[in-house]
Amino acid sequence: MKIATWNVNSIKVRIPHLVEWVKQAQPDVVLLQELKTTEEQFPHEAIDELGYNLAVVGQKTYNGVAILSKIPVEIEQTSLPGDSSDEQARYVEATVGDVRVASIYLPNGNPVDSEKFSYKLAWMDRLTAHVRGLLSYEEPLVLGGDFNVCPTDDDTYDPEGFADDALCRPESRARFRELCYLGLTDSLRVLNPQSGLFTYWDYQAGRWNRDEGLRIDHLLLSPQATDRLVASGVDRGPRAMDKPSDHTPVWCELFSS
Repeated sequence: MKIATWNVNSIKVRIPHLVEWVKQAQPDVVLLQELKTTEEQFPHEAIDELGYNLAVVGQKTYNGVAILSKIPVEIEQTSLPGDSSDEQARYVEATVGDVRVASIYLPNGNPVDSEKFSYKLAWMDRLTAHVRGLLSYEEPLVLGGDFNVCPTDDDTYDPEGFADDALCRPESRARFRELCYLGLTDSLRVLNPQSGLFTYWDYQAGRWNRDEGLRIDHLLLSPQATDRLVASGVDRGPRAMDKPSDHTPVWCELFSS
């Protein structure tokens, strides 16, 4: 089973890119973030033509997450538990076959001297609490998405310049470690230990052309999923397309049980 995650930065703008990439890469499951559209306005027909089932949690203009799957989708959650007042579309969870997956669009958190950073940290605390419960099921679990966290200095082209950014702040990194320490494996890093492995390049200042990127998109696996991990990587191709998303797909492959 090939599972990919991709922050498309507007599904309406990037649907041609998504269709082209899916036809080429043939993932079994795709976790999308930053749809920037409602469920009603999502381009369902294009996904249907690709032969994928779909779960969408949308929001006008901002956020939005989805799960595309060749396997029938059984939706488990359409929001992250722990705060009933949180209306931002940042989490959807489903089972596809014998694997539970979640598409996550974690808050950016900048600027750090604002309520956006405290919201990010509280959201991460809620995620950790929820995942602790999911791990008790002892089943294959894949948490994929734009986590808006560079786990280490190796995950940014400019550690000093990003030291005070919400993506790299000690508070963000500590919570990411706490999440992983529950028993999750960073599927990309465990098979690709080299530095300079990025998933996001800002549109400004020629970052893509100079390969000045960040690694903020992750696929985290439960022990049961990790036991089935055979490959993982970053597909840089879509970032080189015309009018691309500033993120590119990250994928992992699990052998079938």
